[in-house]
Amino acid sequence: MFFHAAPLSILILILLLLLSLAAAQPTTNPHNFSSFSISQSPWRPTQNLILLSPNSLFAAGFHPLPNNSNLFIFSVWYFNISTDNVVWSANRLHPVNRSAALVITATGQLRLNDPSGRNLWPSNNVSANSNSTQLILRDDGDLIYGTWESFQFPTNTFLPNHTFNGTTIVSNNRKYSFVNSANLTFGTETYWTSGNPFQNFQIDGQIIINNQIPVIPSDFNSTRLRKLVVDDDGNLKIFSFNPNWLRWDVVWQAHVELCHILDTCGPNSVCMSSGSYNSTYCVCAPGFSPDPRGGARQGCHRKLNVSSKAKFLQLDFVNFRGGVKQISLQTPNISVCQADCLKNSSCVGYTFSFDGSAQCVLQLDILSNGLWSPGMKAAAFVKVDNSETDRSNFTGMMYKLQTTCPVRITIRPPPVNKDNTTRNILIISTIFVAELITGAVFFWAFLKRFVKYRDMARTLGLESLPAGGPKRFNYAELKTATNDFSTCIGRGGFGEVFKGELPDKRVVAVKCLKNVAGGDRDFWAEVTIIARMHHLNLLRLWGFCAEKGQRILVYEHIPNGSLDKFLFVKHSPSDSEKDERETEEQSSPLDWSIRYRIAIGVARAIAYLHEECLEWVLHRDIKPENILLDNDFCPKLSDFGLSKLRKNEDTTVSMSRIRGTPGYVAPELVKLGSNSITTKADVYSFGMVLLEIISGTRNFEIKRSTVESADWYFPGWAFEKAFVEEKMKEILDGRIREEYESGGHVSIVNRMVQTAMWCVQNQPEKRPSMGKVVKMLEGKLEIPPPEKPSIYFLSE
Repeated sequence: MFFHAAPLSILILILLLLLSLAAAQPTTNPHNFSSFSISQSPWRPTQNLILLSPNSLFAAGFHPLPNNSNLFIFSVWYFNISTDNVVWSANRLHPVNRSAALVITATGQLRLNDPSGRNLWPSNNVSANSNSTQLILRDDGDLIYGTWESFQFPTNTFLPNHTFNGTTIVSNNRKYSFVNSANLTFGTETYWTSGNPFQNFQIDGQIIINNQIPVIPSDFNSTRLRKLVVDDDGNLKIFSFNPNWLRWDVVWQAHVELCHILDTCGPNSVCMSSGSYNSTYCVCAPGFSPDPRGGARQGCHRKLNVSSKAKFLQLDFVNFRGGVKQISLQTPNISVCQADCLKNSSCVGYTFSFDGSAQCVLQLDILSNGLWSPGMKAAAFVKVDNSETDRSNFTGMMYKLQTTCPVRITIRPPPVNKDNTTRNILIISTIFVAELITGAVFFWAFLKRFVKYRDMARTLGLESLPAGGPKRFNYAELKTATNDFSTCIGRGGFGEVFKGELPDKRVVAVKCLKNVAGGDRDFWAEVTIIARMHHLNLLRLWGFCAEKGQRILVYEHIPNGSLDKFLFVKHSPSDSEKDERETEEQSSPLDWSIRYRIAIGVARAIAYLHEECLEWVLHRDIKPENILLDNDFCPKLSDFGLSKLRKNEDTTVSMSRIRGTPGYVAPELVKLGSNSITTKADVYSFGMVLLEIISGTRNFEIKRSTVESADWYFPGWAFEKAFVEEKMKEILDGRIREEYESGGHVSIVNRMVQTAMWCVQNQPEKRPSMGKVVKMLEGKLEIPPPEKPSIYFLSE
């Protein structure tokens, strides 16, 4: 009996131990709730609960430390983002263990109690009506309890929709602060200021500053998640979450030169830029060696103690910003400054300004916050022992000139008692003739080169080259960048487009123009016009090449390509409707929200060309192939500025021939005898493109209709279906037709159809301007019932 009972008791003990361990471990998937009230109090870390915002974008709860799963901080974080997701913390300086609890007392006070009963909540007097008040998390990440909200007590992060109100935030390592929403400080020293305080962090990414230009990040107006953070490196940054790479990208930062941030390097060291983005390194001043525990970034120690005999090593372009351990003096010259440092036993070096101010700053005890910059108008002088063998590596041009070896030149005296008159005359004549010939040759070479470059400058119009224009590339650079023009990514009316990569790793689209009307002056005029165009929805021009008869434009590269690749389905040859439906279902169509955003963006770009830029431009070839889409499907209009410029005072621009793509050309340009064009031609082309965005088919593809093919007109067919037969769904893209009503897109689709009908009216004067088209699409302008568009030769 003893031998059977003993194993049974051991099994029972093991089972009880496993059950207790399972009870102590949290479940893998946390439970979430929308509010925390007194009925759910207390809330402990072992319950594995999270408070979720209504849009499921933010979560709040006990967040374990990355390096210790038994310690917790009550935090708010971006939900379903696994990296660097915490945006607010209640007790980041005092992590709690599993015995802590968040409670709502009987009097309505909200407390975060550690095991000793101490309240760690940011404000000790957070109280409200205990029966009705709840702790909730808003869609913008603001944690609310009664009148208390976490946005009033930020840690190191501001979120979009956050009003700053002069609030101060502190980095997680407690070294740096963004004080009064305006100044970056280290201790009591300010090393960056915005001028006026930040006012509001908007959803589109920009930060509004009173009476100043707002802060605009590189991902402005995108739909990414963002946060403004005082990072542990001392820089103020806007982070944007990249859903493709699942990481936070820096889209704006306060300091570009990171060495200007205080305490980047340790004492007695100098901060250096490595030449790459967001990268620095530290080197010890001469006479010092790096800290064995962490190198020069942690600090440097003196190699030899300074005796009564000392000397100074010069560090050109270096400045030490020592803060309280500095003495600023106004000295007549550098010698007096050096003498003052020798007399002071605490002085370890000094800096002297060479900008005419003769400012002398004595460094006491340590050399702190060393900075090297080639634009520095000062030099540092480090005191070392006279026996120190180190030499300064921070040398300027003056030191190089002073170390040049002198050369002594002597002339041998002439021989005595000889008549050298004839020989001297011969030598002088020979030298004179040689100098004359040499001068003539050099003058001829100079004149030939001067004439060559003068003619080139006149030809290309470089005599009036504007400052800040696009970069000028030579043909060899572009040939290397495009791998001898091997990767063709597009062809158009003006030439072929090749993909390339510049030496700085930027990917570009290189357009080789052909059949360009006019001479070199006309080409240069077009380049200057394009370079002045700056709009979110216009393709950016980075440079050009005009060499060896080549006319090349260098644009930014848009990886997604043109709109037609996403809009139109390439059907396999089949007559059955079943095959057509299968082809549509296999494609990955753009949803209505993206199509609406594309239409708005293109309309704004054309309105900018017509009405807002300094020199108004007609596009003349608006079609899906000339609308490019970036990674966020933001449209970029291309091929603008490659036609004649319309002057501000002109209402029409004469044309020698019709330009454009069949199907998108306005009717008035096809009429015999038409010799002028207005902005209404671009409005017509945009209307056709808008109908194609709605229908997902080319305007010249005949849909199911009883109309003869010779009389087929796409806008007229669409008008009949939408406004006469009231069968709006029949003109919509079949791939997303069912989302028309289920997705709540009825109003925007109806506005798009009505706007398109007004844009394709046969008579130009009936079409609205592009400025009105934008307002019609945005819903800011009431759209009257449109008239039926018709083909000009049928209507007349």
